[in-house]
Amino acid sequence: MNNNAEFWASVNGIITDGFTSEGLQKLDSYAEQFISGRLVYQRFSPREQHGCAAGGATNVIASLLAGAKTGTDSEHQAAISDFKRECQLGAQQEAVIEKWAKRVYCWYENVEQFLEVSFGYRLAEGGEAIVYDHGSTLIKSIGLDYFIQPIFALDRISLHNTYFPETTMTVLGFGRTAEGDFKVIVEQPFIEGSHVSDEEIAVFAQKMGFDLINPKNWTFATPEIYLSDLHDENVIRSKEGNIFVVDCDIRINTPELKCGGKRFLNTEVEFCNY
Repeated sequence: MNNNAEFWASVNGIITDGFTSEGLQKLDSYAEQFISGRLVYQRFSPREQHGCAAGGATNVIASLLAGAKTGTDSEHQAAISDFKRECQLGAQQEAVIEKWAKRVYCWYENVEQFLEVSFGYRLAEGGEAIVYDHGSTLIKSIGLDYFIQPIFALDRISLHNTYFPETTMTVLGFGRTAEGDFKVIVEQPFIEGSHVSDEEIAVFAQKMGFDLINPKNWTFATPEIYLSDLHDENVIRSKEGNIFVVDCDIRINTPELKCGGKRFLNTEVEFCNY
């Protein structure tokens, strides 16, 4: 396989065939090539692709499956401005990931009940995530409230791992709530510490190269990355004095976000022979 069209035709064939054993083997092979860097996913920079790989093979395969259901470039641009189209794409991505996840046994029906039975009562609950205590790690059930399309929620995990590797999120699987809401289940290191002030967070972000865009919703940006929701409940200072970001809204910064973004979304791939 040498080009982008052949790759996506192969992935769509795997989907159409219903994730046969042969198809699952191909997906595992693509994930291995992605992780090793032989399959280059141009949606991400090399560093961001490493962040996606850090989320595990489950994160990689789900990201590729979602990428197969983003429509053409013109349709994708329409999806950004057309809420109905975005919901349609989101539903297609959910369905494909769900079907695959069921085949590889990383799908959980009534996911919140499953997590409560497995890990006990909820430790915390935020805008789109529910957190469970797992000793040295946390288990999070992340919804699509901020994203609609799973591909953007998966981007968020990959970008978080890129910029905040000390609190890397590993994707364990997927599920739905009793109400039918799609969820991504991740595991993340538990960091014990104290809150950080807004002023200290701003200095921390600016040292990373981010400009403060809107202090009212803790939004920062570079031309490449949009970073928001960076408030004192999502940033922790450890006992040693180090600052850790445990949660945030992080995205590829496109012009549509109106924060000086210069990137455009695509799902092109290429193969490196070495």
